[in-house]
Amino acid sequence: MFAFFDQLRQLNLASILLRLTLAMLFGGLIGLERERKRRPAGFRTYMLVCLGAALTMLLSQYEYHMLMTEWAELAGEIGIRTDVSRFGAQVINGIGFLGAGTIIVTGRQEVKGLTTAAGLWASACMGLAIGAGFYECVLLGFLLIFLAIRLLPYVENSIIENARNMNIYVEFQSLDDVGAIINRIKSQDAQIYEVDIERGREENLLRPSAVFSVRLHQKQAHTRVLAAISEVEGVYTIDEI
Repeated sequence: MFAFFDQLRQLNLASILLRLTLAMLFGGLIGLERERKRRPAGFRTYMLVCLGAALTMLLSQYEYHMLMTEWAELAGEIGIRTDVSRFGAQVINGIGFLGAGTIIVTGRQEVKGLTTAAGLWASACMGLAIGAGFYECVLLGFLLIFLAIRLLPYVENSIIENARNMNIYVEFQSLDDVGAIINRIKSQDAQIYEVDIERGREENLLRPSAVFSVRLHQKQAHTRVLAAISEVEGVYTIDEI
């Protein structure tokens, strides 16, 4: 089995075609899951990132091969030295700018896009491994990345639902309602350890809002706490973030 992979690690047309095809396939499959959830980076973005990383690694291998063979004499005369890892290092640095573009802070003080950015970074790393012909790592890496993006959210949601800590975003009619909201949260056997209040602006028709960081003294359904707060007069919107 491993002898078969050794043949595909050679820098020839068949190997190059296989590597680029795998980069498009695996990158696209990961992006497809993000596309289904309407994330900023989806099918084509992941595919292009993974493909670009694979191309970069192939380029570094090609340059190293040519400097050791066809260009060896000329390289010796002018003193050219190459490090095949420097292209990959630039991919890892460069993908940070693309990933940062998917991270936003919403009006509810909620950070969005971290998973998408991390997925792009992991997809680029997978592309580098594909370009290098490290097929064993590629197959395992793809399965783990896909598992983290597709299946683990169910585990994460279960953990969050049963957690003692929760952040609650509330929009209300006026700042006078804050006291009633705080009393209602405390009545649910909960402790408030931080409150971030945003004053509304009438010219922009924005209602006042607040983010309450709460710790429950005992495990209970978060929906029960949210439902209790929603019954307070003057509350317009409530959500867990």
